[in-house]
Amino acid sequence: MARITVIGGTGYAGTHIVREAVARGHQVRSVSRSVPAEQVDGAEYTEGSVLDDATIAAALDGTDVVVASVSPRGDMAGQVRPAYARLAAAAQERGVRLAVVGGASSLHVAEGGPRLLDTPEFPDAFKDEAREFADILDDLRAAPAALDWFYLSPASTFGAYAPGEDTGSYRVGGDVLLTDDAGDSEISGGDFARAVVDEIEEPAHWRTRFAVAH
Repeated sequence: MARITVIGGTGYAGTHIVREAVARGHQVRSVSRSVPAEQVDGAEYTEGSVLDDATIAAALDGTDVVVASVSPRGDMAGQVRPAYARLAAAAQERGVRLAVVGGASSLHVAEGGPRLLDTPEFPDAFKDEAREFADILDDLRAAPAALDWFYLSPASTFGAYAPGEDTGSYRVGGDVLLTDDAGDSEISGGDFARAVVDEIEEPAHWRTRFAVAH
């Protein structure tokens, strides 16, 4: 059993990760700016923001893995990257493994090709968020070797707007966007969470980004 803290545990990805980890018998704590009315039975819920150093310290206390699942949008735009830098430094100091839920936009559309966010058709409305997610990945890659981390990018179609079907399986890739035979790139919340908890239980990626999709 692992002790897992999910910062942003009430968002789309975070909720699925909390649910999956609890179902597998792990000790799970969710940290978010507000406690939800509907909670996952067996999880502990606490209020706090990743922007607050005291919250970061408390989130790392007594945990084996901290999962960072906060999106740099809305009032969090521009603030997640520096907060994650502080979280990473604190995790390194305490010997806690750091898992970051990233975006698909920093994935390359093909081997040697541009990143998704650099393609002409990428929506301008999402570019700032995409760049911040990409900068967070760059920061992790430049972090001291003592920091144990992984960064997981979902398929390009991922979120409450397209819940998809939980298949119980997923494909694993590297820095290139995973697509199916029809050119679609999708993954459900449940299968994405399964990939996160699988990596926690049986680590296969150290100090690297990987991608998952159906």
